[in-house]
Amino acid sequence: MGLSPVKLDEVVAGTGLNREIEIGNGARVKLKDLAVVSRQAATMVSAGLSLLKTLNVLAEQTENKKLKTTLGMVARDVEVGFSLSDALGKHPRVFPPLMINMVRAGEIGGFLDGALNTVAVNYEKEAKLREQIKSAMTYPVMVLIMSLVAVIIMLTFIVPIFKTMFAGFGADLPLPTQMLVTLSESMVFVVPVGIVAGIAFAVWWNANKNTEKVRSFVDPIKLKLPVFGKLTAKIAITRFCRNLADMVNAGVPILQALNIVGEASGNWVIEQAARNVANSVRVGKSLSGPLAEEKVFPAMAVQMISVGEDAGALDTMLSKVADFYDAEVQATTEALTSIIEPLLIAFLGIVVGSMVIALYMPIFQMVNVVGGG
Repeated sequence: MGLSPVKLDEVVAGTGLNREIEIGNGARVKLKDLAVVSRQAATMVSAGLSLLKTLNVLAEQTENKKLKTTLGMVARDVEVGFSLSDALGKHPRVFPPLMINMVRAGEIGGFLDGALNTVAVNYEKEAKLREQIKSAMTYPVMVLIMSLVAVIIMLTFIVPIFKTMFAGFGADLPLPTQMLVTLSESMVFVVPVGIVAGIAFAVWWNANKNTEKVRSFVDPIKLKLPVFGKLTAKIAITRFCRNLADMVNAGVPILQALNIVGEASGNWVIEQAARNVANSVRVGKSLSGPLAEEKVFPAMAVQMISVGEDAGALDTMLSKVADFYDAEVQATTEALTSIIEPLLIAFLGIVVGSMVIALYMPIFQMVNVVGGG
């Protein structure tokens, strides 16, 4: 613009752009937000809008505050000469590695709009998958919470009333009733300790759930759980195959793609398997061979990937594998919902019914004694 600076002032930490970054960290960027932004960016770039104009428009109309602030900073970086992928890479907590590398491949290959559109489709499918799982687990979780609350209320408020009444019987209580009364007396200590322990565990889990030590212990257990283990494995394989298909189709190097999709799978076992496969591919092996050596990948998926390699259509076959297991996940979640609902209702009925019977057993005994006398 022909201007020359005449005075420079050092920015104090916590002000200016630094303050904007801190403000933005309070919100959360969801997959749906990234999918919408990617879709809109692809549309505008394809229509001929400049990248800088596209980013400014996205920053203005995005409702998520953190994403709005971050897009504004990305636009400023692009304006001063950064590539879009490099500008996105400066915000790894907002933009996942998958998105950054797909955009970089689109920039290099000259199909940025197509890469952004692929990212949008990927995140839309991932968001849909998460919604299916969430909807399938909402009812069982609510029933479990209701049963727990019902038991706590009965032990805390109802059983003490019966205990006072039982004290006047002058006879020994039946074993189930005595156990119930003892448990009720301990609730004075159990409930506060349970609440404190639950809060402490929630804080600890939120801080450590993504650490290598915790994930290496918890994720293998998830895959070994009855019923839910197979569902968890199918979800991770779906993410692995879909993300790998998109990255291979975009021209991302296979070694780089394997490391990224392993992290994006959401399971430590899959991530380690992807690293092992990448190490084997690095020394000249095919993709399907090392995959077959990893027990977490089903034989059908390995065979289809092998066919895709031989036919030169690896991305297409990976997409078919992802679609297959996506349908499997949907069918499994629907089946689990239909099975778990009656089981949980029966469980709730058994728990509450057993407590009621235990409470009335002394009364029945007293009636029998009086009737016998």
